[in-house]
Amino acid sequence: MKKILGIGNALVDIMTQLDNDTLLAEFELPKGSMQLVDKDKSEHVNSNTGHLKKDITSGGSAANTINGLANLGTTCGYIGKVGKDDFGDFFEKDLRNNNIQPILFKTETETGVAMALVSPDSERTFATYLGAAVELSASDLSEKDFEGYDIVHIEGYLVFNNELLERAMKLAQKAGLKISLDLASYNVVEANLDFLKKVAIEYVDIIFANEEEAKAFTGKEPEEALNEIAKGCEIAVVKVGAKGSFIKKDGIQYKADVIHATAKDTTGAGDFYASGFLYGLTKNLSMEKCGAIGSILSGKVIEVMGAKMTAETWIEIKRMVAEVEG
Repeated sequence: MKKILGIGNALVDIMTQLDNDTLLAEFELPKGSMQLVDKDKSEHVNSNTGHLKKDITSGGSAANTINGLANLGTTCGYIGKVGKDDFGDFFEKDLRNNNIQPILFKTETETGVAMALVSPDSERTFATYLGAAVELSASDLSEKDFEGYDIVHIEGYLVFNNELLERAMKLAQKAGLKISLDLASYNVVEANLDFLKKVAIEYVDIIFANEEEAKAFTGKEPEEALNEIAKGCEIAVVKVGAKGSFIKKDGIQYKADVIHATAKDTTGAGDFYASGFLYGLTKNLSMEKCGAIGSILSGKVIEVMGAKMTAETWIEIKRMVAEVEG
């Protein structure tokens, strides 16, 4: 079976359920965005939401995707950087508990924290203090980290460190891995457009984007954006929320519908779509089936708070995936 490596910002998510959206305005956080904040603002947001229900889970976009793959039985590894603190220990333990090989670098800086504020309509807004995660550097990576893997999945949030992102892609390409990139967030794409377009053409084989990210990347609406993205990579995926996803490979366009789901929190929907899609690729399934499995995982994760699902839910997911596999 093919093996998948993830690289991303190793974060601990503090999922917070909002009663309404007024706090977002008070914190000056645009709804639905991922905003990088300093430690003081992160602590300010945390302390001023102390009266609300919270759940703590390990997170970060690529870590979520790798977690989903591991739960489907794929052999996985994960590269990131954490602090020498309780949150760092929590993150590493969670990887090991999910049979994911940790390649974690340690630093004196605190482990990164993502304050995930979930609106009543299930939209989530992130105030992210990267902490130790941002200290992952190009010099940390070596060729041996990529040995034995077939695909590397990289989160677009790493684009803030151009040198790191490009070195990861160069090492992966040299080692013969397929490179998968999730565009992460529309504001991340807007702030790094030229560089993202450059590396996408030079290195990336698979690109995942949602509707807003695709528009930020191409200036076009979903299907036109899909065609534009597909010109520079092997497989392009544009997710359009409740309308499903568009996929293009070898000049042929495919469509995957969503499954019926009662949305509680959209955190991890895109990450777990990538899990299902990449799982399908490891099994050499058709694009339609890869998309269908992506839809299963994304549909199930939005029914829970945060990006972690119960063992019972994973049993149900595996049953549904097996039906798609045939």
